[in-house]
Amino acid sequence: MAYGTPEDPASLEAYYTDIRRGRPPSPDQLADLRRRYEAIGGLSPLAARTRAQVAGLQAELDRRSGGTAGRSPGAPPGTAGASGGSHWHVALGLKHAAPRIEDGVDALVAAGARRAAAIVLAPHHSALSVGEYLARAGAAAEGRLELVPVTAWGTHPALVSLLAARVRAARAAFPPAMRVELLVTAHSLPQRALTVDTPTYPAQLEATGAAVAALAGIDRWRVAWQSAGRTPEPWIGPDILDVLRRLPDEDVAGVVVCPAGFTSDHLEVLYDIDIEARRVAEEAGLRLERTASLNDDPAFMALLADLAEAAVGQ
Repeated sequence: MAYGTPEDPASLEAYYTDIRRGRPPSPDQLADLRRRYEAIGGLSPLAARTRAQVAGLQAELDRRSGGTAGRSPGAPPGTAGASGGSHWHVALGLKHAAPRIEDGVDALVAAGARRAAAIVLAPHHSALSVGEYLARAGAAAEGRLELVPVTAWGTHPALVSLLAARVRAARAAFPPAMRVELLVTAHSLPQRALTVDTPTYPAQLEATGAAVAALAGIDRWRVAWQSAGRTPEPWIGPDILDVLRRLPDEDVAGVVVCPAGFTSDHLEVLYDIDIEARRVAEEAGLRLERTASLNDDPAFMALLADLAEAAVGQ
């Protein structure tokens, strides 16, 4: 399961309305979102990236079980049906776009699935975000399919290894003597989530950051939060932009940003970090490098396959 993104500019308003739980955005809000999409080329690559992850995971699971990948005839777009002896079927469900989470469950049932691993493409669990995906999937599967939730895999050794390798590569772009800080980021949540639903969410990101920094051999690092909603209520901080503005006072000259809470290129990475955070860093006199996204890296597909196998058994 993943967040979803508009397939074309014409569907942007309907997409934003869905995010706002049926409340249409104001003209200014819609114009601001359109401006950010245009800044990264007009559309987010998230839809294509997520489809590639579905196909990559199906291929890896098929390889392990001796089958061949390929969408079953008649299966809905966004699903990869197993053939040639594989007993796995990977279906895609999106929160705010088609195919919906409920469509993904329907595809699994239609394929004859009896048990399913429910994996949200976000390594850190929060009731306010990941929990909503799992609740919708569970409601759609009730009485039809045994659903096994997969949650909180932010310190899985394979994920830590993948992120640490990317941190080392980004750090190598700086002169060895330059004072460089590692910022490990994830999507912020409203502060109320910590008192009601998700008190461990920040600690999960801290644990990821500590494990990645240790494996990458990084001494200077901290957690920062990004992409907070445009609402009047307080959100989890410190915000990455505020951290960037303060770092020169600590004699930091360079920054490596590792968006550990995200698994693919999309608006929160390509705009919020590559454009907005980079601009703030340059204004502060900092050089900023970002770690490469996981996307459909075969090693990441192997990690997801490990999670699926552990959840439903081989």
